[in-house]
Amino acid sequence: MEVSLSSLGKNLLSPKSNGASKQANKYTTPKAASASASASEKIEIRVCTNQTCRRQGSMDVFQVLSGIAPPYVTVKSCGCLGKCGAGPNIVILPEAVFVGHCGIPSKAADTMSYVCGVDDVNSGKICLEALSLRTRAEDDMGRGDFSHANSLLSKAIDLKPFGGVHIIYKDRSTARLAMGDITGALEDAKEALIIAPYYPEASVLAYICEGDVLMAMDKFDAAKESFSIALELDPSIRRAKSFKARITKLQEKLTPPNLG
Repeated sequence: MEVSLSSLGKNLLSPKSNGASKQANKYTTPKAASASASASEKIEIRVCTNQTCRRQGSMDVFQVLSGIAPPYVTVKSCGCLGKCGAGPNIVILPEAVFVGHCGIPSKAADTMSYVCGVDDVNSGKICLEALSLRTRAEDDMGRGDFSHANSLLSKAIDLKPFGGVHIIYKDRSTARLAMGDITGALEDAKEALIIAPYYPEASVLAYICEGDVLMAMDKFDAAKESFSIALELDPSIRRAKSFKARITKLQEKLTPPNLG
């Protein structure tokens, strides 16, 4: 059964146990829309990416949900949630609300709109458009065309999508830094952290980005603090080659030159 914003609450939500219907208004308002929201209010969406569901578009759905998720929504892949390919392929936690098969990007966007309590019927479409612009911008940055990437990311921000905005600001900060716009890069890095201050999955890259900008400004102690926060939020980045390279470069800047 396909997902639609209007029918999701009526037809496609089913409880995991006891046969009682979940109330559709469980997700009528964002669980953690404010900066003061606690981590306990986070929402997790799991998407089945087993072979059968994968053939029916679940990987596209997973990528869309991941790309348009606000900071308080985590999207993870998982195994079969029922009759793989015929049953639900999405579950929303912690409420254990199952969503009937969702296999195309527009339905994924509608599902995220519902989960986040966004009533605007065009919200999903706007998020998809912003995600498309961001994806094109990332391709441009991979080719070294940072100016065009900056333009595309600015257009994405102007659309005012309800999710994925912190990633757009992080990407634009990277583009602006590469263009030599250090002030703009720092502003965007800080904006990304304002949007996603308390969610490690969302803020680690923003802190790294902020550290990069501060390094470019020769503010090495401040850069060290940003990198340290990123490491505290996600200790696994210590093993990443790119992060090791940043720390090595920072240590070189912080070590007094040997004049002897």
